[in-house]
Amino acid sequence: MTHRKTLIAVSVALMAVISSVTGLNVAQPDLAAEFGASQSTVLWIINVYVLTLSALLLPLGAVGDRWGRKPVLVAGLVVFGVSNVIAGVAQSVELVLAARVLSGIGAATIMPVTLAVITSTFPERERGRAIGVWTGVAGGGGLLGMFLSAVLVDWASWRYLFVLPVVLVVVALVMTTRSVPDSREAAEHPFDVVGSVLSGVTVAGLIFFLHEGSVISLVAGVAAGVAFVAWELRQSAPLLDVRLFRERGLADGSAVLVTVFGVQAGVSIVLYPYFQTVLGWSGLLATVALLPMAGSMMVASGLAPRLAERIGPRATTATGIALGGAGLALMAVLVSAGGYPAILPGMIAMGVGTGLSMPPATEAITGALPRERQGVASALNDVTRELGTALGVAFLGALVARTVDAGGSFVDGWRTAMWAGVALMAVLLVTAVRAARATSPAGSPRTSSR
Repeated sequence: MTHRKTLIAVSVALMAVISSVTGLNVAQPDLAAEFGASQSTVLWIINVYVLTLSALLLPLGAVGDRWGRKPVLVAGLVVFGVSNVIAGVAQSVELVLAARVLSGIGAATIMPVTLAVITSTFPERERGRAIGVWTGVAGGGGLLGMFLSAVLVDWASWRYLFVLPVVLVVVALVMTTRSVPDSREAAEHPFDVVGSVLSGVTVAGLIFFLHEGSVISLVAGVAAGVAFVAWELRQSAPLLDVRLFRERGLADGSAVLVTVFGVQAGVSIVLYPYFQTVLGWSGLLATVALLPMAGSMMVASGLAPRLAERIGPRATTATGIALGGAGLALMAVLVSAGGYPAILPGMIAMGVGTGLSMPPATEAITGALPRERQGVASALNDVTRELGTALGVAFLGALVARTVDAGGSFVDGWRTAMWAGVALMAVLLVTAVRAARATSPAGSPRTSSR
């Protein structure tokens, strides 16, 4: 029962963070009208949260390992809650932007700790299933947050979008103080400040490039990434031991999450305007139409650990990838039939496939790093997801835009994006099958001793 309460507490905290990633997307016209802001400024209000969150995940994950995961989680929840209150009552766009930056700092403190609590405190027999719940919330929480946000915008005001995270924070704070055990690791070496700065610049530069197309940010991100690797290789206690990527579990798990989350996010960003542009639906109805994919993803994430116990984690991952690719192919073929019922089976297959592949990949990443580095392992998992999401949105969204700009219809561009997703999943599936054949019959990835 204690572990169940702990899992609920960290899941509620994670839902607060994830719901804030997509929540403001449905309020763009309202924000522009409220503050007389340009579209560029409105997008900054949305994206600065993700940018701050992504850049600070690795260093703040390491802070949780050192200072104690429970107090760091509580501190992150307080910062996140206060920042959302400020954003909700702000009377200027500058204050909203500042509040969103502060909110990103709080989110970057919360997110890696929630998974680190699971991987460092749950016994091995329960860990896989708990990770399945965590990945289900992480994968489907964004769409659920978008739905609730659309309801609030349509029926009340955009300012109420910040009420949901605050309510979740209050619930998470109460449950955390009562049910989350404190765990920390002895710090025998100084904190890797240089590695933390370089990792932040790397992730921020790459994410900013994917959102804005800035060549300068790409150069800065790549240069910082090269410097980060060089620096970490020279350290006796690096922020992230990059040599661990030689381990098949860590490398394969990262590749799976980048691709699966990229395709899932790209498909979602393409489906939403399809419902509005082609089918003529409202924003709220379009959001409701995405819920079957989110729901099937969350259910499958909960079932994935049980399937992994029977056929092995790598086989479970490969099954999920194959189902996800099949769902994309179904949507590409059946979209010409028109209407929502034609693409619904493909959406559900995509959701189930994504849900099955995420928990084993997440466990492979966290299992590749020792117990004292679980905050960093969790942060690496989160960074991988964020980079994959940004890549998928940029790549699949660009395919649709280029097709339309070349004189094709939106449906033509939509179909092109689906087939591109199929190709990516096919490459990933081949890699996963080869990895499964190269491992033991149990398919268990190698893990570092804890």
